[in-house]
Amino acid sequence: MMFKLARHILSASILVSSMQSAHAQDQRSLSVVATASMIADMAKNITGDLLDVKTVVPIGGDPHIYEPTPGDAKMIADADLILKNGLTFEGWLNELIEFSGTKANVITVTEGIEPIESQFYKNATDPHAWMDVSKGMTYVRNIKTAIQQLDPEHSPIYERNYEIYMQKLQELDTYIMNRIQEIPMEKRVLITSHDAFQYYGKRYGIRLESVLGTSTDADVQTADIIRLNKVIKESGVPALFIESTINPKILEQLAADNHVSIGGKLYADSIGGEDSPAPSYFDMLKHNTDVIVTALTAPITYQDHKAQNSGNTLYLYAFLGILLVLFLIILIVKFSR
Repeated sequence: MMFKLARHILSASILVSSMQSAHAQDQRSLSVVATASMIADMAKNITGDLLDVKTVVPIGGDPHIYEPTPGDAKMIADADLILKNGLTFEGWLNELIEFSGTKANVITVTEGIEPIESQFYKNATDPHAWMDVSKGMTYVRNIKTAIQQLDPEHSPIYERNYEIYMQKLQELDTYIMNRIQEIPMEKRVLITSHDAFQYYGKRYGIRLESVLGTSTDADVQTADIIRLNKVIKESGVPALFIESTINPKILEQLAADNHVSIGGKLYADSIGGEDSPAPSYFDMLKHNTDVIVTALTAPITYQDHKAQNSGNTLYLYAFLGILLVLFLIILIVKFSR
């Protein structure tokens, strides 16, 4: 990792920075550092403008494969509170914390959530619990408690902000539940780049399939492509979905090979920028749901019919050709006697 190379050069500067930070503690806002953008957004809904909330992995970055920088070590060193997802999400974080020498309290915001176990790897868990709003509310509860402990003076303000935000998330949870019901049961199959939607599917009633596993740091296997081709044909889904932090080429090729469309771009491991349709955790899940429902309830177009009919016609011609060959063989055998 990049920050390993700078270890000896930066150690002294980080020590000095930490001393300066301690001296200036009363002259600055308390600093909250979240590992990922959706966690930072949750924290901002609680803190408002009272605390300085920062993010290690920038918006649009992939936390699974992120490589911390010396600047990240400085940020962690200056933090008063660190909010992490846990569940194997930030494999780089422990070393970053150790290198920084931070004295900040580190809170795992998934505390109290029963994780989904990996279907393929023993003792591995799916880290994407925020995709289920009811579990996202557990994140927010843990964040609120940690912030109140950090800054008890403003505890009533944080409590009020928390109650307002939780009501908003409760309404979002109900909204998603209702919208997914609009998709015909046989079309409730969500095919994405990596396995980030299992909590979403379990909560809202939709089957999940993906090219990659729960981490994007893996190679695509031929068996995965074969499996997805089979799923697409058997389910008859009209669309596949790309993700904002992952190269879409494989999904686009799968869609082309199976004559289905790309239903849209979903946000999983990061919220979007201010000009995107998903600039917050709330907007991310609402946008994802609207895109999924719109694509999976879309009527089959003429081109879809044409592609399907073309495929069916090829199978029919092949079948008729086999029958004709068998018939000719029978005739030859009969008249050769």
